[in-house]
Amino acid sequence: MADLGVSICGVRLNNPLIAASGTFGFGREYSEFYPLEALGGISCKGITLQPRLGNPPPRIAEGKNGILNSVGLQNPGVDRFISEDLPWLSEQNTAVIANIAGNTVEDYCQMAEKLSDSAVDMIEMNISCPNVKHGGVAFGTSCESVGNITRAVRERCKKPLIVKLSPNVADIADIARSAEAEGADAVSLINTLTGMRIDIETGRPILKNNTGGMSGPAVFPVAVRMVWQVKNAVKIPVIGMGGISTWQDAAEMLIAGADALQIGTVLFNDPYAPIKICRGLSDFLDRKGLKSVAELTATIKPW
Repeated sequence: MADLGVSICGVRLNNPLIAASGTFGFGREYSEFYPLEALGGISCKGITLQPRLGNPPPRIAEGKNGILNSVGLQNPGVDRFISEDLPWLSEQNTAVIANIAGNTVEDYCQMAEKLSDSAVDMIEMNISCPNVKHGGVAFGTSCESVGNITRAVRERCKKPLIVKLSPNVADIADIARSAEAEGADAVSLINTLTGMRIDIETGRPILKNNTGGMSGPAVFPVAVRMVWQVKNAVKIPVIGMGGISTWQDAAEMLIAGADALQIGTVLFNDPYAPIKICRGLSDFLDRKGLKSVAELTATIKPW
């Protein structure tokens, strides 16, 4: 059997599948289905410096090929995560990635410092959040802002730092280069695409927040394209995500250039998806005569 293990930033993963932030909580509920060591890692629910209640409902809208969410980063805060959730997670024999979000650069820096002295394996920085000190524009929408926040957090972060990239930009390859230049150890992409649904009877948006983040199979082709672009732009590891639902999707994303994968929305209707994807990948690699999943990464043959 082919070796499904991969190494990202010096952290060994049991396999390339990481549960995407916001879809897996802190893992307790899913641990009732199977041991969490069946996953390569868990990118935990996005955490903020202080506890957050999130946005008012309705905050989920289903579509034909995915969902829109505007949950608003409901979470217990970084201190409670470290004291209450991390001790349990650290015993699950899988990589633990803390996903952090904030409204100011200092928010991110303080969380990076706190988590650097904890048992997390890596830190994933969500830069799709609004910078309240600069007009509410998201950190991840310009090369300058991405470079500035990556540099600031890198100086205070002792753990491997993953920068999670937004697809709502003009050139994601340039954004990735900026993150790499300022010290990112890896990039993950794509975060959700901004979307909207409207109730035709009331004329109001379905989401109370009006817009939300689109995820699920509908975004997969966009994600594949962006992963391919970024892989050709940077030398650091690329973690691909966005609509992966089957082992065929996983193989396609790896071929496009992903060194590891995150899966999310599929877990809502099939919690056993990681087991099925790993089994399918293993069979595919054996059929192709490959000894490891790493041999599949970036093997695309463009016309």
